[in-house]
Amino acid sequence: MRRTGTGPVPRRAPAPDRTRPVPRRAPAPGPGPPYAPDRTRPVPRRAPVPAPSPARNHRPAQSRPLPGRPHRPRPTAHGAHGADARPRTGGSAPHAKGTTMLDHLITRATVVDGTGAPAYTADVGIRDGRIAVIAEPGTVTEEARTTEDATGLVLAPGFVDAHTHYDAQLFWDPYATPSLNHGVTTVAGGNCGFTLAPLNPDRPEDADYTRRMMSKVEGMSLVALEEGAPWNWHTFGEYLDALDGRIAVNAGFMVGHCALRRHVMGPDAVGGRPTGEQLRQMLTLLHDAMDAGAWGLSTTQSSTHSDGDGNPVASRHAEPAELLALSRAVGEHEGTQLEAIVAGCLDQFADEEIDLLVEMSAAAGRPLNWNVLTVDAAVPERVPRQLVPSERARRAGGRIVALTMPILTPMNMSLGTFCALNLIPGWGEILGLPVPERIARLRDPDVRAEMLRRAASKEAGVFRRLADFERYVIGDTYSAANEGLTGRVVRDIAAERGQDPFRCLVEICANDGLRTVLWPMPTDNDPASWALRAETWQHEDVLLGGSDAGAHLDRMCGAPYTTRFLGDCLRGRRLVGLEAAVKMLTDDPAQLFGLRERGRITEGHHADLVLFDPERIDAGPATLVHDLPGDSPRLDSRAMGIVSVRVNGVEAIRDDRVTGAVPGRVLRSGRDTRTVSTK
Repeated sequence: MRRTGTGPVPRRAPAPDRTRPVPRRAPAPGPGPPYAPDRTRPVPRRAPVPAPSPARNHRPAQSRPLPGRPHRPRPTAHGAHGADARPRTGGSAPHAKGTTMLDHLITRATVVDGTGAPAYTADVGIRDGRIAVIAEPGTVTEEARTTEDATGLVLAPGFVDAHTHYDAQLFWDPYATPSLNHGVTTVAGGNCGFTLAPLNPDRPEDADYTRRMMSKVEGMSLVALEEGAPWNWHTFGEYLDALDGRIAVNAGFMVGHCALRRHVMGPDAVGGRPTGEQLRQMLTLLHDAMDAGAWGLSTTQSSTHSDGDGNPVASRHAEPAELLALSRAVGEHEGTQLEAIVAGCLDQFADEEIDLLVEMSAAAGRPLNWNVLTVDAAVPERVPRQLVPSERARRAGGRIVALTMPILTPMNMSLGTFCALNLIPGWGEILGLPVPERIARLRDPDVRAEMLRRAASKEAGVFRRLADFERYVIGDTYSAANEGLTGRVVRDIAAERGQDPFRCLVEICANDGLRTVLWPMPTDNDPASWALRAETWQHEDVLLGGSDAGAHLDRMCGAPYTTRFLGDCLRGRRLVGLEAAVKMLTDDPAQLFGLRERGRITEGHHADLVLFDPERIDAGPATLVHDLPGDSPRLDSRAMGIVSVRVNGVEAIRDDRVTGAVPGRVLRSGRDTRTVSTK
């Protein structure tokens, strides 16, 4: 296993060697009862399955068949993209090397191919990293080096996470855990205007500035950034080369606007405006990055994004003319995109923000995605307002796509370290004080009253949801005074003590020197909000994603949204059928990014595949672990029901354990992505 950096090996130990051939099993009699639900009815509910044991190697050799109806031929129409993947009889696609030997054969799988078409039962053969054959069970004539019986299991395309920040983590954790464990085989990085390249070779201090910025704005461990990545690049192409051949997932990266500005303008990037020559240099850097394979430009204008010195990050000082010039440059390259964050992403867009996003997408002639659309039935006007840019962009020759999460992301808070509470207007100046002074201010009734007033104001936007302190659950505590409070709700503790909830919470945290871990209970976990989400997901310009995986490591855990969503679709609220849910996680993001031959189970496509047990697929609770370089903490979540994850045909996960293989590729624009034109 090739590794870079000095961080520890990820906690998931490699699984036993699986390179030896597995004896082939005789086909089970009859076609069996595949999962093929009538799409006009809810998915059948199944009896609960006991949770797996803590040991990761828990799956029995063969699972029972899925309940359902007898097999029926599936439709042949797959739209304009991709060939018909209908099971056929025997044989395989032609092989350039003159042999028909398969590398691996998955038999009797329930195939959910990513197109949204009904599930079907098939044998799927892999050769040279691609799907070589999809055939009726028992009809494949080629020999296979290895084989496995997938009776009762679902085979889906690898999931595509449209918004991550794995730019640094991949150096010390090439497996992109926990995303890969949860079936994600392709990640999009370099978002929100922040990338680790380019770096100006004449200013070595820029690397330190970048590390401190990423630590502050994206919640990454500064020690991990310093010790876990080699920092041996200057150009964006050199950064991509440093990752190529060393990762277990496929990864594509936007180039960050902040890095472009810093490279050209140095410290003046914060607060300054570029001269004509400096803008020309930025454009040259952007063109060079896209020539090397960058997916396009990402930028931020969000008021929540500050650098390591507490100043607004560089791209926040850019005027529309600069952003439009960079956007036009993106449109000159094949297979490129835009990604942008503005202040209104957190609540509701201002008119000028809508104008800017529309003009950027239209100028580039490329899709622009933003993160993240929050859906809450208590604010019914939010979703229509946030989709206005999409409507206007289509009329202007652009396309704007809103990312939204299909789960409520587990996250914790603290009054002792930087978190989302610091982003409430007026709170940052209090929570940024030295701890003794911070505690004194928080104990002042007048200070608390003003903090609550600011938290409830319109300017607080989506952060208003964090101010319902009676609904907070106490997590880890660190003092005798707080013994027995872990797991309890602040509302109940406050009632016992005769205190208002915020004062009660402050006193608990003060007893721990502000180290107390706080878990806010979501206010939008009601039936009306879930119904509104299901309706919103059907919009043509709404895409599931926005995990932020790789960022805010000790505060939130969005990476498991794939397995938690599928578990909810199969055994929970059942808001979406399985075939539609898989399409949302695979082909939809693949189509947005123009990924070549990924996102579907089709002969000839790359063999990015997830094999899972539909009766168990889910995500475990978020837990704090210390496995980053420097023993830094992060939130993690175990994948349940994921049997195997293959990237480019090679097994990277077996029963929630990394295998040690690094078959992922750096996906470069043009070569690995096609242009998704908006005109």
